[in-house]
Amino acid sequence: MKLQFTVQKQLDKFSLDMDFMVEGNRIGIFGPSGCGKTTLVGLIAGLQCPDQGRILLNGKCLFHSKEKVNIPAQHRRISMVFQHPHLFPHLSVRGNLLYGYKRCAPNQRQITLNNLVDVLQIGHLLDRGVNNLSGGEKQRVAIGRAVLANPQLLIMDEPLSALDEGLKFQIIPFLKKSCETFAIPYLFISHSLTEMRIMTEQVMNTVNGRITGILTAEELARNLMGKSPTPYLNLLRLKSSHRIDGMNAYRFGSSELLISDPGSTQEESLYELSSTDIILFKRHPEAISARNLLQCRVSEMFSAGGRIGIELTCGSEKLVAIIVQEAVRDLDIKIGAEVFAAIKATAFRKLS
Repeated sequence: MKLQFTVQKQLDKFSLDMDFMVEGNRIGIFGPSGCGKTTLVGLIAGLQCPDQGRILLNGKCLFHSKEKVNIPAQHRRISMVFQHPHLFPHLSVRGNLLYGYKRCAPNQRQITLNNLVDVLQIGHLLDRGVNNLSGGEKQRVAIGRAVLANPQLLIMDEPLSALDEGLKFQIIPFLKKSCETFAIPYLFISHSLTEMRIMTEQVMNTVNGRITGILTAEELARNLMGKSPTPYLNLLRLKSSHRIDGMNAYRFGSSELLISDPGSTQEESLYELSSTDIILFKRHPEAISARNLLQCRVSEMFSAGGRIGIELTCGSEKLVAIIVQEAVRDLDIKIGAEVFAAIKATAFRKLS
């Protein structure tokens, strides 16, 4: 997907003025509330009209003020998933899913209902009324309706913000699997850095109606270190665990991570680990209460507010710890140095 966007739009006292080109299939639009994220995607989708400028998607002109081009929203082949499902209450789940599909040209119907219900695991819901669905089921149906319209671009505008934490991380795998299975490029809008890091590859950072940069989700996370009361969070996708003394044990590089988790083992789990919960040692400690002690190499160092971010290479895996300047001097930490990283089994937070 290639998007070229040069647009100005005035809304009361808010001014949007953006000029960018972005290319990729998993693009994020990040920024605080009121920075222009929803206005931006509304202009791309044709829900709002720019004052001036042009919008090109995959080389096709959707809007051009000088050439008087403005393709109607229903002909842009752009689907949207919103914060709330906005399902049609008079239609069944099947009717909602097929709403966009029936309005799609027959030669563009590459995704079918049968394909979709398997991916979203909603086959048992097809004949239900939408008022008899849970919040998570409603959002899966909303995702399905958007995907089944066979769009050239899917826009997701804060699709997880109305869900509680547990439900949010249940929905994310369905979002990712749907887009990956059917090769649908998407724009993912959020003010959550964690969602950006899970869902996107490139991120357009948005401030006061302007794009201040296009960077990777990891670069964004590191840029924000020290600028937020929330520390940098390592996201660990761990596979093939087994139980040891009531804890889950996961292979991590050439070592094993022990994690306190009362749940049963899973094929794959996503955990969050704060950079402040990693304690570094210059030499192997004789004894320590933390259940995880990893031998690592310092591969990168960077400023993080008044502290220093330390990227650790642990076999084939990486972690980021954050320490104060004085600790860097005391431990003689420099790129290439060998250190030991201690992590409590209780320090990990399971996301999915």
